[in-house]
Amino acid sequence: MVDTASLMFVAAGVAVSAAAVLPRLLVRAPVSMPMVFLGAGVAAFALIGELPDPNPVTNNGVALQLSEICVIISLMGAGLALDRPVGWRRWGTTWRLLGIAMPVCILVLALAGWLILGLSVAAALLVAAALAPTDPVLASEVQVGEPSENQEDLEREDEVRFSLTAEAGLNDGLSFPFVYLAIALSVVGTAPDAWLPDFLAVDLAWRIAIGCVTGWLVGKLLGRIFFRSSVESVRMAAHSEGFVALAATFLAYGTAQMVEGYGFVAVFVCAVTIRSAERTHGYHGVLHSYIEQLERLLTVVVVVLLGGAVARGLLAGTTWLEILVAAMFLFLIRPLTGWVSLARGRTGPWERLVIAFFGVRGVGSIYYVSYALSEGEFATQAQTLWRIVGLVIVGSILLHGTTAGPVITVVDRARRRKARRNSSSVDPANTPI
Repeated sequence: MVDTASLMFVAAGVAVSAAAVLPRLLVRAPVSMPMVFLGAGVAAFALIGELPDPNPVTNNGVALQLSEICVIISLMGAGLALDRPVGWRRWGTTWRLLGIAMPVCILVLALAGWLILGLSVAAALLVAAALAPTDPVLASEVQVGEPSENQEDLEREDEVRFSLTAEAGLNDGLSFPFVYLAIALSVVGTAPDAWLPDFLAVDLAWRIAIGCVTGWLVGKLLGRIFFRSSVESVRMAAHSEGFVALAATFLAYGTAQMVEGYGFVAVFVCAVTIRSAERTHGYHGVLHSYIEQLERLLTVVVVVLLGGAVARGLLAGTTWLEILVAAMFLFLIRPLTGWVSLARGRTGPWERLVIAFFGVRGVGSIYYVSYALSEGEFATQAQTLWRIVGLVIVGSILLHGTTAGPVITVVDRARRRKARRNSSSVDPANTPI
């Protein structure tokens, strides 16, 4: 009889090996790595009864800690990968997605949860806030790749990949005020005088501002140490020490959390600030490579456990109304709000459609629900909340995982063809399609 511990070590070895190979094998296929590991998790936990129960309803603390670490590491990777300098016009598509699409998504989904599913106001808002942000963890197929060392590439990341990466990097933190609001509503009720002052002054203004300032300060300090320190032994860029990206992640996150700022925002801002310290230096590739590998390992763990939770009853009791709301969100609410928010912007119609459609949901949503359940008064609705969020995440993994490779391939080919038709001097990365 094989003991459970030995079996788990073997399974972990197989999973890690697959995580190294699958991204290259599936690069243009209508199958994503999260899809494979989701299916593997379902199969493993359905067939092997000795494996521990991964259901987040009964293991909320584990889900909270694991998803938290996975998200902040992914945010560091997203920030380091962005070649384009921060600017109002340069990041115009991202600002539209953050300022228009995300708040409207929260409003519409909260109304759907309240009116269609019969959730309380607090629970409906929590579901909406948890699902509104696109995910930096599971969206690698539609995000930018390695940092570039070429000066000519810095201004010309293609709009689709750049926008989805920058959006995922920032909106994981910017949806936090609405998670806090949902928690407050669950504790103090819906009377505005009980929650509105704290929401506006603390959750919306202070925490975002402090998150940005903390991330910028930590990024400035580390950027100076990494690239310009007069002490050669601590100038990390001279030694290609990639693991210090993890130190930067934890330092920015922990510092922001200590001063009541949003750690998610701080990590992404820190990464973007480090990237700007010496934009064309090859050390960014070293940092990003380390973070990417670590992120991939954590993604495997989270997605396999999600599949295991599905096998052990996470979606048990799902109603047709819940399926309807999940489908509405994936096929209508996010695509329509994204499309409208990008109207009259710098994107062409096909780019706008792709950006609006690929609002991948994932590990960030798991973190928000876990956090809210540990802080608010949602105990009687925990099963329902996890079921709805789990349904949308699984649906997103299947829907976006199936379509990402083929769609991005078509978009890239269309951009190149149009650029060739227009002029050989036109940059295909910035040609709207």
